[in-house]
Amino acid sequence: MANEKVLEFTNDNFQEKVLEADKPVLVDFWAAWCGPCKMIAPVIDELADAYDGKVVIGKLNVDDHGATAGKYGVMSIPTLLLFKNGEAIERVVGYKTKDELAKIIDANL
Repeated sequence: MANEKVLEFTNDNFQEKVLEADKPVLVDFWAAWCGPCKMIAPVIDELADAYDGKVVIGKLNVDDHGATAGKYGVMSIPTLLLFKNGEAIERVVGYKTKDELAKIIDANL
């Protein structure tokens, strides 16, 4: 991953890094073969910089960690879920701009 502020979530660390986080967490469910996932990657990097210290931002590869993706009903990618206090409170499917995603994050801070 290009930005060291963007975490890598897995089946093994999802509970600790996402569900037990003391800040909101934006999870990008993606795959390497997904064109729109590649398009949104720089947006995720920019959000990680913009919200550093306020929101945890990371990615979960659905090919490698399908159990977690399945648990949250991820059927299309990219899907972004915003978690707060261990609950998925927002769901965005498909490519969105930085401004569109920032509005969703800001509304839930």
